[in-house]
Amino acid sequence: MSYLVVSSLAEMGTTVDTHSASDLVTLINADTPVSRPMTIPVERHLFLGFNDIVEPVEGMLPPQESHVRDLIGFGSRWSREKPLVVHCFAGISRSTAAAYILAMSINPDLDELALANELRARAPTATPNARLVGFADTILEREGRMVEAIKSIGRGADAFSGTPFILPLKL
Repeated sequence: MSYLVVSSLAEMGTTVDTHSASDLVTLINADTPVSRPMTIPVERHLFLGFNDIVEPVEGMLPPQESHVRDLIGFGSRWSREKPLVVHCFAGISRSTAAAYILAMSINPDLDELALANELRARAPTATPNARLVGFADTILEREGRMVEAIKSIGRGADAFSGTPFILPLKL
């Protein structure tokens, strides 16, 4: 079984190359240009365009339940022969939430809190988007455990950009 790699937009190309990734998930503002690496086929790139907010704000698009359903569906089609890279603009909020969601959906035996603690250990700056996690918790029928686990790790350290990190699918 392979692994997930989380990155910022600035580090995405290098991260894809370094890990020889086969699949890519982009979670970014819809109007942000993102150049897909040539090594990632178009059908193996999921682009989810929304703003990094947890409550509706006029003029901005918050994450929707449909985004999370698309993410989980994409993850279920990933072959796991090579790593999957997940990135957002800074590699701190949307991408860390998405990696947590993907890991929980791919390996339902994972403990929510153990994975949240592993996420914090590997990414001190991670502040997973709570709205994304909330939708996933409902979709995956985790009865609030995903939401509580992410709350328990608190806000990550302040940073302009996160450092790329690996999130395993097994602990």
